[in-house]
Order: sequence, then C-alpha cells, then structure tokens
Amino acid sequence: METILFVTSTEADGTLNRHALEALGTAVDTAVSLPGSPLVVGLFGEKIEAAANSIANCGAVRFLGVEGAEFTQARYATDAAALEMLCRASKATLVIAPATSRMARVIAGVSHRLNGRIDTHVNAIATSNDQVAITRWFYRQRMFSELTRTQRPWLLSVDSGCHTAYQGESQNVDIELLPIVLGSDHLRTKVAGFKAPSADQQTIRPDADLLFVTGAGWTKKQKDGQTHPKEAEQLILGFLRETKASLGGSKSLVDMSGEGEQVLQFMSHLNQVGQTGATPRHPKGLSTCCHGEEPHVVGWRFIRERRAVNLDPNCGWARGKADVLYVADAFEVVAKVNALLAEKHSTVNA
Repeated sequence: METILFVTSTEADGTLNRHALEALGTAVDTAVSLPGSPLVVGLFGEKIEAAANSIANCGAVRFLGVEGAEFTQARYATDAAALEMLCRASKATLVIAPATSRMARVIAGVSHRLNGRIDTHVNAIATSNDQVAITRWFYRQRMFSELTRTQRPWLLSVDSGCHTAYQGESQNVDIELLPIVLGSDHLRTKVAGFKAPSADQQTIRPDADLLFVTGAGWTKKQKDGQTHPKEAEQLILGFLRETKASLGGSKSLVDMSGEGEQVLQFMSHLNQVGQTGATPRHPKGLSTCCHGEEPHVVGWRFIRERRAVNLDPNCGWARGKADVLYVADAFEVVAKVNALLAEKHSTVNA
C-alpha cells in the first residue's frame, strides 16, 4: 500500500494548467489501481482555493495547501520549502508532480532533503501485484524501459502529453493550510520582471492545438524556376499569426539555416522536429513541403491527427504516415488559408 501525493504549484490566476491536470490524471489512476492507497492533493501558490475546488472530486482524502504572496513567483528557496512541507505533512511514499519548469527546478532537491529517490521524464505509471513501475523513454523516444524502486519516498516528475488531463465537477473543498515560517534567507531572490517576445514573434508554443511544420521545400525553386524565401517567410508567419500554431521544422531545413544559407530567418534548431529534435505532443499536426522521411516522422509519433501538403503524391506521407495528404502547392494552399482566416477574423471583430 502506498500513500500517493499529487503536488503542484498553481498558476498566477490561481488555477491549474493542463500539464498539472495530466499529472493529476496519472495520480488518480495510480491510486485506483492500488486498492487501499489513499490519494492526497498538495498545492502551493499565492491563492490555491480555486485550484483545489476545481479538482474536488478527484478522489483525494485530503487537500493540503501552502499559500501566500511569497509563493506567487517561482523561487527555489520558497518553492522547495513548500514542497518539502507538503511531502512531510502527507507522509507520502509516492509523490507525483508535473514536469513543469517550476516543479522541475526544485523536486530533485526536495527528494534529497527527504532522503528519497527521484525519477524524471516519466511517461507512464503501471501497477502489478501492488508493485509500482514507471516507463521512461530514452534516445529520443526510440527505446523505453520500465523501472521500479524500493526506496521511499519515491518522487516522480511526469512529462506532458502522456496522460489524459483530469476532468471533474467543481465544488467547495476543505483545505488544510500548513503554517510555514520563511526567513530572510528564503526571500533573497527577487523577481524583477519578465522579458518575452511579442505573440507574433513567438513561434514555439507548446500548448498550441496545432503544430505547423515546414520542410526544405519552402526554400527550393518553385514552378517559375526561382526561390521565394521572403514570400515563404510572410506566408508562414501569417499562418502562425492567424492560427496561433506552434512552428516546427525538418532537420534538413534547420541545418540549412545553420549553414548561413538564405532561408527562413526565424527558423533555428529549437524548432526542429524529428530523430535528433523534439517530439511534440500537439493534438494536430500539419506538415508542408516535407517529404515525410522516417527521421522526421519519428518526431510526430505523439501527434494525434497528422496531415500533410506536398506536390509529390508518392512522398513518405502518402505511405501511411499521414491521416490525410493534400497533393497541392503549399505556397498556394497557405496563402488561401491565410486569406480565409483573415476574412473570418475580420467578420468576427466587426
């Protein structure tokens, strides 16, 4: 029997993000599969009542909380103190947390304070004969392993996109607020502000519903025998602006950018999707001017609905790698889509 603690920080508005709800779904299923193992929820942030009420029906036997203005912003000293207190108060043997940047920064240090063990980048948790095992992917999701541990507490940091987000009715819940005393040494770090690109400049959006991937075909000679990199940039950025999609790129395209060729100026290796790049988990994906080679497609394994635009009807996407292949000119397709979206938005705003 385990005592399972789901723990996370709240957002600035006092709610829980999708990643946290996915980790909660993992914790709920784990508790159900281990009869007699109570589920405890631990939250910390400036205000936690709204977040706790939103997951009141998750089956937790206790709701623990640490709140105050000191926990508004991410800060190692205060976050670690709150997380440690929640773990000790719950007497948890199994701690499940989302692998958000804020939680990932502190959970390993807290594991050391508790004399526990930690595993990060957990993709799944399974149980058999009251034994808990986790699944982790290795080498860019090309291999995976199952791990178990006897040391407790065992802290697990769960990756996003690996479990369905928890959904339940909201209602008022009793929260046990834990008193915490913070000294001046906890508050030495101050958040002076945030610097971020504007929404139009931001091309990597992990929470976007759509992943828009560009291939090297955007930079090749078109039917008039000329290359049109500037037009390609305008079309792609226009599509991102209208759809708020996240931008990905094939390895061949980002390699060309790194070699100093005149290609898409906003493309970098941070946008790469494929064997040596990221494996995003957006609900939908649209690939354009990419032939669907295996090294690139491996990065799409977690995309639920895949579509592609390519002039070659025999490209890799047509061989079972895409749900739908549009045999068409990506320049023309994206230009038409942008025009339709702009017209739609202007009608809505009128």
